[in-house]
Amino acid sequence: MVTLNRIYTRTGDGGSTRLATGAPVSKASLRVEAYGGVDETNAAVGLARQHTARDAVLDAILERIQNDLFDLGADLATPEQHGKPEWEPLRILDGQVERLEREIDLLNGEMSPLTSFVLPAGSPAAAALHQARTVCRRAERTCVALSETEGEIVGKPAIKYLNRLSDLLFVAARWSNDKGKADVLWKPGATR
Repeated sequence: MVTLNRIYTRTGDGGSTRLATGAPVSKASLRVEAYGGVDETNAAVGLARQHTARDAVLDAILERIQNDLFDLGADLATPEQHGKPEWEPLRILDGQVERLEREIDLLNGEMSPLTSFVLPAGSPAAAALHQARTVCRRAERTCVALSETEGEIVGKPAIKYLNRLSDLLFVAARWSNDKGKADVLWKPGATR
């Protein structure tokens, strides 16, 4: 468990931070950017939850996702090392990805199929969930870039989790638009 008695340490004043392993790294590193993007996604989900509190089904899913995102941040902040680590690092598991898939199916099962792309609009909850989705997609792109960097390892479940989460956030946005009935549909070329 983490204990924070003092919030500022001044250790990052020079532009560096430490990974969970204790290794120093620039705050501009791709790894820090990756777990920072996950943190930003978590904040966006938290903001969306300000509009979903009355939806017991959706809000419970989003609350669990916020916890998962802290797990994912810990995963990314603890790069895989050679040899046996001093402790068992927290990693995203395939089971967490599979749970997202079940929740997508649950929410999507109550909506009619899409016949057009939807605009990121509608209810305040839907708009906030679309915002969270786009932030999640950016975090996913950063994690993919990190995984493609020589010497860096990102677990496949971590990238799959972000990919599936953005899908869930899209479906959740539709769910928040009266289960898709109040979606704002794209009308190609309508404003020419």
